[in-house]
Amino acid sequence: MPSVEQITEALKAVIDPELRQDIVTLGMVRSIEPREDGSVAVMVSLTTPGCPIRNHFQTAVEQAVKGLGVERVEVAFDVLSDAEKGELQRKLGRGGLPAGALAQVANVVCVGSGKGGVGKSTLTANLAAALAADGKKVGVLDADVWGYSIPRMFSLGGQRPPVSPERKILPLEANGVKVMSIGFFVEEDSAVVWRGPMLHKALTQFLEDVAWGELDVLLVDLPPGTGDVSMTLAQLLPDAKFLIVTTPQPTAQKVARRAAEMAHKVDLEICGVVENMAGFVTPAGERFPIFGEGGGQALADELDVPLLGKVPLTMPLREQADAGEPLVWTDADDPASQAVRQAARGLIALFPAALPVLGMAPAQAEEPAVSGFQLPMVQA
Repeated sequence: MPSVEQITEALKAVIDPELRQDIVTLGMVRSIEPREDGSVAVMVSLTTPGCPIRNHFQTAVEQAVKGLGVERVEVAFDVLSDAEKGELQRKLGRGGLPAGALAQVANVVCVGSGKGGVGKSTLTANLAAALAADGKKVGVLDADVWGYSIPRMFSLGGQRPPVSPERKILPLEANGVKVMSIGFFVEEDSAVVWRGPMLHKALTQFLEDVAWGELDVLLVDLPPGTGDVSMTLAQLLPDAKFLIVTTPQPTAQKVARRAAEMAHKVDLEICGVVENMAGFVTPAGERFPIFGEGGGQALADELDVPLLGKVPLTMPLREQADAGEPLVWTDADDPASQAVRQAARGLIALFPAALPVLGMAPAQAEEPAVSGFQLPMVQA
């Protein structure tokens, strides 16, 4: 029977095909247990429960251990803890952004939700358009690497960003809004199957190696849920704010509450709530609360943050998202467009105001001191 040390050495032949290092070096071998019946049990820790290359590890570990003369190998899997994932990220690269990265970006707002289907990306695109319409310099980072849709919403699908002479990626632009997405680097509409460490590397590059330039606001469109992407961004952007999107019904509100709990756990400040699909407004102006009422306000009250807006669902809102031009730019009078503009102004109000720099007053001749009491001014 080989020793634990010999088995560990043999497992160095098992390479993670995505990270290109062996599972021992990566700290993915949780335990090795030689048994009295001659079999060996190996526990391998994955970065995510649904790891797409789990079968690769199963086969490779069995082959490596059987190469030592072991007839039966049992391979089991668990998942790395958040702390272990953080340690793995530090092994693979920087734990945070270098000094100077995003130095010209005044505010970063992560737009998230606890679940998919609440219109988060549509809202992000229209918020960016509204902020730009109010004269702000805006960028959008599409961090929803599995469900990227921002390029299509700005009619940028199928394009590739250029690279500057300084070897920085230049974001594509739509009406002055700078946009970066994983969708620019894969075949259009193809699936992205990545695990936590790969996501960390990609997001780090999008923040560090993209020439965002001077921005008043960088909106980050998060994927649904509370997984690796949110934790990575919290690590890379500790000063970012978190904007929660929910729909009115209690079920969606409760799920959005979990996103808020995630933000608290990773020390992201929640800046507000936007209630999306706050009723359906017909072309004739009739309103139907098909998803209920009040969920956004209830969540905002619970979190003690402002409700920045209640955006109704209108047919033009959906149509313009599919057409690749945010509704805010095409129809400022639409009820959804007006609500988004209100939410954007509420967001601006939350940003710290830059104080004006006062020049030095010209030197004046010194006046003699006034003696006695100061007389009250009398209004004419």
